[in-house]
Amino acid sequence: MKTPLQLNSSTNKKPTLPLAEIEHSAFCKTEDELPARPLLDELKVNIRWQEIPVEYLRLTVEDLDRRIVRARSSLGDRLMILGHHYQRDEVIKYADVRGDSYLLSKLAAANSKADYVVFCGVHFMAETARVLASDHQTIILPNITAGCSMADMAPTNDVLDAWDDLTGILEDQSIVPVTYMNSTAEIKALCGRNGGIVCTSSNAEGVFKWAFQRAKRILFLPDQHLGRNTGLKMGIPEESMIVWNPFKRMGGHSEEEYNKASVILWRGHCAVHTRFTVGQIEMARQRFPDLRVIVHPECTREVVDASDINGSTEVIRREIEQAASGSSWAVGTEISLVNRLAKENPDKNIFCLDPVVCPCSTMYRIHPAYLAWVLEGLVEGVVVNEINVEPEIAEHARIALETMLSV
Repeated sequence: MKTPLQLNSSTNKKPTLPLAEIEHSAFCKTEDELPARPLLDELKVNIRWQEIPVEYLRLTVEDLDRRIVRARSSLGDRLMILGHHYQRDEVIKYADVRGDSYLLSKLAAANSKADYVVFCGVHFMAETARVLASDHQTIILPNITAGCSMADMAPTNDVLDAWDDLTGILEDQSIVPVTYMNSTAEIKALCGRNGGIVCTSSNAEGVFKWAFQRAKRILFLPDQHLGRNTGLKMGIPEESMIVWNPFKRMGGHSEEEYNKASVILWRGHCAVHTRFTVGQIEMARQRFPDLRVIVHPECTREVVDASDINGSTEVIRREIEQAASGSSWAVGTEISLVNRLAKENPDKNIFCLDPVVCPCSTMYRIHPAYLAWVLEGLVEGVVVNEINVEPEIAEHARIALETMLSV
C-alpha cells in the first residue's frame, strides 16, 4: 500500500472550471426560438469561435443552404453527415442520420461507402467515431471549438492520478473503471487498459451489473449524477457512493471510506441538465395537473426523483412520440431537442422545464457556415478539421467500447 507521501493526490488544488462550463450561458434567452443568424452576428457572443474564411461570415441562412445542398450533391455517397439530437434545426436538417453520440458513431463505422464523415456534434463524439470508423474514413468536426464541459471535467492527468491512488489504497484491489460516453478518448483508453468499459445513458444499469460481476466497486467517470442515479436505481445505498473531488487531497475522503464504498463518482456534471430543478417541476405541475415530466438521468437525483420518467434522449423521444394525443409533457433536456419534439408532435403540449432557454453552448457552435465551409473544402479536395486519435489510445478505447457492445 502506498504511504501518504507517495500519493499522487496528496495535496489540495485550487478549484477550476472548464472554459466550456463558464461559457455555457452565452446563448441563454427568454424566447422559445433560437433562429440562426449570419455567423458575423453570432460571433458577437463572447465565447471561443474557430476562425473561418471571411466570405462565410455575412452569408444568410438561405445562402448557406444553397451552398450546403450543392456541396452535398457533389460529394454524393462519399459523404455522410451525422447530426446529434442537440444540434440546431438549421444544421440537423442536413443530417443523413440523427441520434445520440454512440448510435451515430456505430452508424458511421457501419457505412463503409462514406470516405468522409462530418459529425455535427462535439469533440468527444467525433473522437469516438474516429476510434470505431474504418481506416480509410476521414472524420471531420465542423467547428473545432465544439467541446464538452463534462468531458473537460475529467482531465487525463487527474484521472490517472486518481486511478493510481485508488489501486494503491484499496486493500482488495477490487475496482473497475467505467466511463460515460461523454468523455475523451484518453479516458476511454484508461478503461480499456484496466479491464473497464464505456456506458451510455441507455445501458448504464446493464454496464454496472457487468462491472459488479468483476469487482466490488466502480470508479464512474465523469458524470456524478448519471452514476448516482444509476446506482440508486439498482438499490445501491446512497451512503455507499462517494464523490472523488480532484481538487481535494485524496479526492476528499479517507482510505477507510474508499474501501467501504461501492461506487466512487467523479466530480463532474452536465451544464445543461443541472439547470433543471424541483421547483421548476412543481411550477409546471401547478399549470398542468395532468402533466407528465420526463428528464435525462444527467439531472440531479432530486430532479430525477420528482419526475415521472427519466431516460436517454432516445427514451425521451420514444416516450413522447408514443404518448396519447392531447397529453402534456415537461421535458428536462437540451432545448433544441425539446423544440424539435414540439414541432414534430403538434398534437401534444410539449415544453422545456427551464423557462430560460439555454442551448448547449458547444453544440450550438456548429453554425451552418461551418458546415458549408468544411463541405466546400471537401469538394475542392481540402480537408478541414480532421479528427485523429493516437493509435495506442484508439486501440485501448476501442477495447472499452467493444466490451460495452458485448454486454
